[in-house]
Amino acid sequence: MLRIGLTGGIGSGKSTVAALLAARGAVVVDADRIAREVVEPGTPGLAAVVGAFGRGVLTPEGALDRAALASVVFADPDARARLDGIVHPLVRARAQEVVAQAAPDAVVVQDVPLLVETGQAGQYDLVLVVEADLETRVGRLALRGLGEEDARARIAAQATDEQRRAVADVVLDNSGDPDALAGQVERFWAEQVAPRVAGG
Repeated sequence: MLRIGLTGGIGSGKSTVAALLAARGAVVVDADRIAREVVEPGTPGLAAVVGAFGRGVLTPEGALDRAALASVVFADPDARARLDGIVHPLVRARAQEVVAQAAPDAVVVQDVPLLVETGQAGQYDLVLVVEADLETRVGRLALRGLGEEDARARIAAQATDEQRRAVADVVLDNSGDPDALAGQVERFWAEQVAPRVAGG
């Protein structure tokens, strides 16, 4: 099994790269999706979040109100650390279950937005970092409905490009057009993945 850690800041294009790798046969483990699953209604994760932050982080229907929670944790590093302490262990445990179900010869790509922040780089055979310039990322986040101030605050709360590059085996630049990114992914697969898979 070849394990690849895929990371990059919010709005950098990790999901696009993950989809391109999945199209080549990789098993993609999406930490963001798992992070949503572990705090769904009725889960111990959601109960722990409510225990830490109060019922004000719930919608009237009893689901997690992500906007309300974000307004608390992005402004307060201690609150963010408390949230991370609840969610990250649950995400890691679920991701390990998914990886354990993959075939022994699989290429497993773990899409981990906070790979650097959580010190996980050493767990992978390869670390693949996706970058895009700041204004491009802010523009992409605006298309998702995030205001500029919120977008910049979320970007600032994550690791810097320099910190990500320090753990990267390969860096992909996603500031340009989709074809350019697809070409970089194709080259990464041919030069880094295929030889390792062929070599067993």
